[in-house]
Amino acid sequence: MNAELVKSIADRINGNISRVIYGKKEKINLILCALLCGGHVLLDDIPGTGKTSLAKALAASISSDGDAFRRIQFTPDLLPSDITGIHYYNQKENAFVFRPGPLFANVIICDEINRTTPRTQSALLECMEEGQTTIDGKTFVLPKPFFIIATQNPIESQGTFPLPEAQVDRFLMRMSLGYPAAAEEKAILDTHIVKTPLAELAPVCTAEDVLAAQHAVREVHLSDAVKDYIVKIADATRQSDRLRLGISPRGSLALAHVAQAYAAINGRDYVLPDDIKAVAIPTLAHRVISRSQSSLRLSQSTENIIDYLLSTIPAPIQ
Repeated sequence: MNAELVKSIADRINGNISRVIYGKKEKINLILCALLCGGHVLLDDIPGTGKTSLAKALAASISSDGDAFRRIQFTPDLLPSDITGIHYYNQKENAFVFRPGPLFANVIICDEINRTTPRTQSALLECMEEGQTTIDGKTFVLPKPFFIIATQNPIESQGTFPLPEAQVDRFLMRMSLGYPAAAEEKAILDTHIVKTPLAELAPVCTAEDVLAAQHAVREVHLSDAVKDYIVKIADATRQSDRLRLGISPRGSLALAHVAQAYAAINGRDYVLPDDIKAVAIPTLAHRVISRSQSSLRLSQSTENIIDYLLSTIPAPIQ
């Protein structure tokens, strides 16, 4: 599979999702980058902007033999076993049987992840990083593709458990869908009042197509000049007097992988400096900590700093 075929798959999925989510083609492409990298996305957004609908539309676009989509509503009383699964005693079989939790699906939306306790939040770490979970000493491999879209409300903080930096760093990207433009919101009213487009979506690719595309993305070429550019960006975050914590090597790798995916869904088998610029903010902003005590949200503040650093680093000429 080459970059043109990756682009074809991404275009079909994006087109399908765009029948439900209006005016967010570029945001959808970034989310597809995370899917094609085998990573996960944190949507830091207010309620009602289409996060759950987007995840459902993505799952509906991919045909799968197992559970394509599951939704987990995170609450303070949610236990790790509620999401990973349990062993229960089956009287008919006279044995303990494993009952998989909702994490055993291809696309999972973890709604309001910051409303559950750190114990339950940490249960996601192994799943997100290794694609498996260990229950009662036994390891279970999760379905592939395995993609988590977690959400949190940046407005309300009462009764929440902020995600620790270590877990936020596990998300490949963090972004916000934001409000639609006026014309797009009118289109939402015109369409959704009469019918539900989500119910009419049909799969446009298979799970095997997505796995093949994930493999092809890793083969997209990164020149030495682009690698040096990534290293300079990483070093700039570590040297900046506006940041208390710069990105780690994991952040550099994440930037490289997302740029590879972004190049592939644009039909290229090589990464351009512009690809790095296009994905740097959603890939890096949540991995750094600002020194600023501004009243601005941390995510917005760090986005501005990453944007500023990109403007100060000369991009290589290829």
